[in-house]
Amino acid sequence: MTSLTSPRMTEPEWYLPFEAMYVGDSFFIPTLQPKELLYVLDTRAKTAKIKVKSYPAIKNGVLGVRCWRVR
Repeated sequence: MTSLTSPRMTEPEWYLPFEAMYVGDSFFIPTLQPKELLYVLDTRAKTAKIKVKSYPAIKNGVLGVRCWRVR
């Protein structure tokens, strides 16, 4: 018998380019889980000792998160 359910899709690992960013730089990461990504961005920015602002966003019809370095 063939299963009609597909395996659950998982998010890829995220590369966060904090070390290469200057104040005012931003990046967009597509995701179906913006809440989780916002948490990851905040946590990793604190570890990197930088300040970022991140918001859910849609770019070219794709849901994701945009993150700006602010300090």
